[in-house]
Amino acid sequence: MFSYTELQVIDVVARCESFSAAAEELHKVPSAISYTIRSIEERLAVQLFIRLHRKVELTPAGKFFVEESRKVLKQMESIKLRTQQVANGWCENVTVALDNIVREQQVNQLVRDFYRTFSDVELHLTMEVFNGVWDALADGRADIAIGATTAIPVGGNFAHRDMGTLVWKFVVAPHHPLATVQHPLTVPELAQYPAVCLEDTARTLPKRLTWLMDNQRRIVVPNWHSALQCLRGGLGISIVPSHMAIPLLEKGELIEKELAVKPPVSPCCLAWNKSKMSPAVVWILNYLGDSEKLHQDWIR
Repeated sequence: MFSYTELQVIDVVARCESFSAAAEELHKVPSAISYTIRSIEERLAVQLFIRLHRKVELTPAGKFFVEESRKVLKQMESIKLRTQQVANGWCENVTVALDNIVREQQVNQLVRDFYRTFSDVELHLTMEVFNGVWDALADGRADIAIGATTAIPVGGNFAHRDMGTLVWKFVVAPHHPLATVQHPLTVPELAQYPAVCLEDTARTLPKRLTWLMDNQRRIVVPNWHSALQCLRGGLGISIVPSHMAIPLLEKGELIEKELAVKPPVSPCCLAWNKSKMSPAVVWILNYLGDSEKLHQDWIR
């Protein structure tokens, strides 16, 4: 309805309270300014300025129009800036999917350092379980995945960096019946008690379980915090990432038992979508470091 130039003329005239002063600032002749104002008023069928001898004053309708037009001017400038930023690889936000096994304390430092570096990009974090991490990456809901376990189950334009292996410990509460067993625990012995299992958050990829015996009942929980609560309460049994189990073992809240069939270690990795390599994504990948640093910071 109105061009950027017309709204700019309205803004300057309102600020200068003079057609001639506005003309000087905009490097135009006063007649051009007067014509622009009159054209806008005719299209609105509303008088915006009261013409006095040496200056002009806004009418109530003019004050409203100027306030609203200034908002539009800011939006137009913002659109221009963001379009230029996108052309140069800028993105509005970066989404990082975190597997539930990673050290949560590392998240705070990542967020803190990211916002110190980027003043115009948001960091979105999601917590996923098992194949839910890969699902978020494959579905485009995440740009980066930290702590994804097992082999990559998706094809496409993705890259990954090794994070080392996740070691599991079988633990029970001190008052659980299996706590007093002295020999390596067998499958029939384990199957008598409910297994505490995390619910895979995958939406389209197949869901998976980390540890479950045949014909064993489950206690299904949403995350490791809930799983550890169940284990400490003696409600079930499970294997737990070693970095989560060790603090509770040291406090005596859980005890480790030996299994006749030891659980395999789980390879972990950092993965990302190569088609979304914005400056913010590149910064995060560099910030997270090499395989040794990733293992030390996030899963050891």
